Amino acid sequence: PICQMQVDEATARSATRDGEIFYFCCENCRRKFLGLPPKPPAKPVSAAYYCPMCDGVESDRPDSCPRCGMALVASALDPAAADAAANDELRDMSRRLSIAALLTAPLFAISMGPMLGLPLRSWFAGDASDWIEFALATPVVLWAGAPLFQRGARSIASWNLNMFTLISIGTGAAFLYSAAAVLAPGVFPESLRQAGRIAIYFEASAVIVTLVLVGQVLELRAHRRTGDAIRELLALTPPTARVLRDDRELEIPLSEVQRGDLLSVRPGDKVPVDGRITAGHSSVDESMISGEPMPRQVGEGDEVVGATVNQTGAFRMRAERVGSETVLAQIVAMVAEAQRSRAPIQRLADAVSARFVPAVVLSAAVAFAAWTALGPEPQLAHAFVAAVAVLIIACPCALGLATPISITVGVGRGAREGVLFKDAESLETLRSVDTLVVDKTGTLTQGRPKLTRLITCGSLAKDHALRLAASIERYSEHPLARAVVDEAEVQRLSLEEARHFAAEVGGGVSAEVEEHRVALGNRRFLEGRGVRGLSALDREAEALQADGQTAIYLAIDDKLAAILAVSDPLKAETAAAIDKLHALGIRIVMLTGDDERVARAVAKRLGIDEFSAGLSPRDKHDRILALRDAGRCVAMAGDGINDAPALAAADVGIAMGTGTDVAIESAGVTLLHGDLRAVGRAIALSRAVMRNIRQNLFFAFFYNGIGIPIAGGALYPFLGIALNPMIAAAAMSLSSVSVITNALRLRSTELGERS
Repeated sequence: PICQMQVDEATARSATRDGEIFYFCCENCRRKFLGLPPKPPAKPVSAAYYCPMCDGVESDRPDSCPRCGMALVASALDPAAADAAANDELRDMSRRLSIAALLTAPLFAISMGPMLGLPLRSWFAGDASDWIEFALATPVVLWAGAPLFQRGARSIASWNLNMFTLISIGTGAAFLYSAAAVLAPGVFPESLRQAGRIAIYFEASAVIVTLVLVGQVLELRAHRRTGDAIRELLALTPPTARVLRDDRELEIPLSEVQRGDLLSVRPGDKVPVDGRITAGHSSVDESMISGEPMPRQVGEGDEVVGATVNQTGAFRMRAERVGSETVLAQIVAMVAEAQRSRAPIQRLADAVSARFVPAVVLSAAVAFAAWTALGPEPQLAHAFVAAVAVLIIACPCALGLATPISITVGVGRGAREGVLFKDAESLETLRSVDTLVVDKTGTLTQGRPKLTRLITCGSLAKDHALRLAASIERYSEHPLARAVVDEAEVQRLSLEEARHFAAEVGGGVSAEVEEHRVALGNRRFLEGRGVRGLSALDREAEALQADGQTAIYLAIDDKLAAILAVSDPLKAETAAAIDKLHALGIRIVMLTGDDERVARAVAKRLGIDEFSAGLSPRDKHDRILALRDAGRCVAMAGDGINDAPALAAADVGIAMGTGTDVAIESAGVTLLHGDLRAVGRAIALSRAVMRNIRQNLFFAFFYNGIGIPIAGGALYPFLGIALNPMIAAAAMSLSSVSVITNALRLRSTELGERS
């Protein structure tokens, strides 16, 4: 449907619209059909700064892009330098915005007061109000707006016309015309005077500069938040490591650890680098990598990953991957690369501006020439006024508002729905999503183990069995133990003192409670202690395990007494959320680091279309890219550090607000309450906002399309009507009011059932 080329449906990329499948010869045709920006080629950044919109634009110093005019973004090559540069630019733009807003507020009040029933101009004698407006507007336009004019001049010099070209021409024309009216009113013919004064438009130029500065500050803040994800990841590594050299244990900076070093890791330490255990055993919290709350039992010969947390035991390890080779360093690189390849929605306005600016300038030049040659006396003055009227009515106030006002209202509406959008690009792209990839733990499930069932042998009371089990488990640091103790606390059971407590890593715990010998752990652990009757509950244990739950055996006085089932239960709203997304035509894919047995049980229970288990962060990242390459528009929902690369690599990353800071910073959308049902409302909001933006652009260009010819004098030969610049400014204001009014409708748009 785009380029008309013949395609083979068996191998072509596809997209679905209104229930019909369309096929495409390449990814760019598919993205154009869906209204998405072209996918930029992924290649590493080799310089300190780059443009996130224009591929290949890089620089060794802070600057603006010569093509689109946007500020260059600091890369992750030098985090300290990038932070300093980003903060300096943000402080500078924030200072300019503060001064501009402070001066524009009284300027706007003086100029627009009569329309609001506040005749402030009447408070000043003669033309004093004009001079006050001139004094207020000059620093706003010439100082606060200087970066905008610099970018506009650069765009004209390189002929890469964009929004900054339009802004600099329109605001410059309004300001220069008004300044001439104040400084040299005698050059204007009497026909342009109303009540003895020349109309001035300082407020138009100042307001536009201030609004654009607001957008620049918000953009810089968004880029800084993007860098926060990388800083959070880098902070996960321990600053030092314990290395064994010459039979001595030395604490050295992490950067000095070399491949082959023998390292010592104590209980509670973070594993310093990737390597393999040479002696000892322990349980390691690998939730950073796998996303799963259950620690992994490790011993001699097992691999461990840097930045994961050692729990109960101590071990020695041989460093195998250090520096940029570690899993965490690769996660950092993947997040940085994926975040770099974003294309803001401003591309649309820039694409329009590239055609609109030459048309406006040409119209102004034609008007000037026509009035000079054919107009009444004084011809030059009338020609100048007509050209300025064209530039003022074309001033991009409505065009500049069309996108940000809809985005602002849409983002506010999203916040009311518990959905936070970090950038406009995420809000834009979400409307085209056809595949939602979800992590399991913390996204579909509650993210923490919970005691779900307790099956006892014979007449043993359940509360008595739970009280004995919790009395032992409160001395253990294992997450499964915490689940047992939490349930006992919920049931308000009084726990007893446990004597002679002992724990076996990867096995279980034992102690004496109320004169009873009590043991709790896996079947192998109890078999080793000679416990009798273990087969009595085998059928129940197998059923629990088939359902993705962990079975813990409880023995009292060397005889099986009960089985406790612990699992990470589904969130109450998950099933309804999956059903709603299926109704919207969204395909659900679950990618998890958990084992296949648990993943299969969850997928079957929820009716998930496709799942893969036992995945590393890179595996998830690569699966996302594979789905995108297959022509899918992919959103990824997750909550863990291990999800960060996949969140950043997806077309839209959706983080659970209950998850880690790294996940939230890597995603473009955050669900405040961790409720997956909000995804459906977010998609509906995205579609409404983009529809609203298109309507706003129509309003902006509708007024321009009518106003520019009239301002140029098209009606003068027939009706004797010449558009005064003040009327042109009023028409420009009317288009802005239309855009704002239309955008405000988003506040009441129906988005579906709320949580």
